Amino acid sequence: MESSINQTPLQDTQAQTPRSRFPSNIVHKVRDNLIFRSKWAELNGAMGDLGTYIPIVLALTLSVDLNLGTTLIFTGIYNMVTGAIYGVPMPVQPMKSIAAVAISNSAEFGVPEIMAAGICTAGILLLLGVTGLMQLVYKLIPLSVVRGIQLSQGLSFAMSAVKYIRKVQDFSKSKSGGDRHWLGLDGLVLAIVCACFIIVVNGAGEEDSEREGDDIDLDGRERPRRRGLRQIIASLPSAFMVFLLGVILAFIRRPGVVHDFKFGPSSIEVVKISKHAWKEGFIKGTIPQLPLSVLNSVIAVCKLSSDLFPGKDFSATSVSVSVGLMNLVGCWFGAMPCCHGAGGLAGQYKFGGRSGGCVALLGAAKLVLGLVLGSSLVMVLNQFPVGVLGVLLLFAGIELAMASRDMNTKEEAFVMLICTGVSLMGSSAALGFLCGIAAHLLLKLRNWRKE
Repeated sequence: MESSINQTPLQDTQAQTPRSRFPSNIVHKVRDNLIFRSKWAELNGAMGDLGTYIPIVLALTLSVDLNLGTTLIFTGIYNMVTGAIYGVPMPVQPMKSIAAVAISNSAEFGVPEIMAAGICTAGILLLLGVTGLMQLVYKLIPLSVVRGIQLSQGLSFAMSAVKYIRKVQDFSKSKSGGDRHWLGLDGLVLAIVCACFIIVVNGAGEEDSEREGDDIDLDGRERPRRRGLRQIIASLPSAFMVFLLGVILAFIRRPGVVHDFKFGPSSIEVVKISKHAWKEGFIKGTIPQLPLSVLNSVIAVCKLSSDLFPGKDFSATSVSVSVGLMNLVGCWFGAMPCCHGAGGLAGQYKFGGRSGGCVALLGAAKLVLGLVLGSSLVMVLNQFPVGVLGVLLLFAGIELAMASRDMNTKEEAFVMLICTGVSLMGSSAALGFLCGIAAHLLLKLRNWRKE
C-alpha cells in the first residue's frame, strides 16, 4: 500500500516533466538565438542594411507622407521577433517594387494604395507558405537560376550605390541631380575615404574561421594572442563608425534640426482603404512585387542563409509565412510593407552580423526612436550624407553578388548570366527568372538528346 502511494507522485512528476520543459526550451532557444557572438561585430553588422532601408523610408516619407514613426515601431518589432526566431541577422527591408511605384507616381498611388498592395502581397505569400507550395518551388528552382537572381540584385544594389555617391539625390522624387561636389560634408572625398576605411578594416570579407586559424599552432594548441596593429584595425566596427560619422555630419549640416524634434510617438491609426485603393494597389503594386518577393525575399534568402550559416537551414515555408504575417499586421496601421531580403542578409553578414542579436539590437534602436521622436526624425534623415549611405549599400551589394562565385561549370555560369543580364537590362527579376529557367531546360534537353 505504501509503495503504491509513493509511486503516484513520481508518475505525476514524470507526466508533467515534458510540459514543464516546453517553455524553458523555448526560452533557452530564444536566448541562444539572441546572444552576441561578438559585441562590436554584431553592432557593426546591424548597420549593414541601412544603405537600403534609409533611402526608401526617407523617400516614402517625403513623397507620400508615410508615417515614419509607425514604420519605425513596427519594423523594430519585426527585427526583434525575427532575430529571436531565426538566430541569424534576418533583415527587414522595404518592398522595393511597391515603393518604386509610390515614389514615381505619388499623386495617384498614396498610402492607402501602398498598404493595400502590401496586404495583398502578404496574403498570397502566407497562402503559398501554409499550403507548402513555396517549399516545393524552392526545391524545384535550379541553383544557377537562384544565383542569377542574387547576382542581379547585388549588382543592382552596387549600381544604385555608385549613383548615390556620384550624383546629388532627390529622394522625394526618386531622381538624380547634377554631379556631387568633391569637397563638402556630403562630397565625393568623404564617400571615397569611408569606402577606403571599410576596405582597410574589413578586407574582402575573410571568414572568421580563417582568422581564428592563425591563432592555432602545429600541435593544435592556441597561441597567446598578440594584438598587433592589424588585429586592432580588423576589430574596429567600421560600418558603425561610418554611420555615426554620418549622423554627426547631419547635425553639423543643419544644427537647427534639433528644434524640429517633437518628442513622443506618432499617432497610430487604422488606414482606410477604399475599393479603388484595393484595385490600384493590387494591379500596380502587388503584381510587380510578388515575383520579387518570392525570388529574392524567400528563395534567395533561404539559399543564402544556408550558404552563410551552415546548419541553420530555414524552410521556404517559414520565411514566406514570416513575411505574410508581418504585413498582415503592420500594413493596416500604415507601416511600410516589408519583407526579408538577400541583400540585407549579405550586408549584415559582411559587416560582422552572425546572430539574431544583431537585428534585435537594430530593432530595439528603431523602436526607441519611433517611440521617442516619431516622424520628426525625418528631419535628421533628410540631412544624412547620401554618399555615406551609398558606401554602405555598395558593400552590401558586392557581398550578395559574391554568393554566385560557386558556379563551377560553364553551363551553370551560362544560365546564371542569362538570368542576371535579363534581370538587369529588363528591370524585372521575374523576366530574368523565366529566361533562366528556359535556358536551363533547353540545356537539359540538349544534353538528353546527346545521350
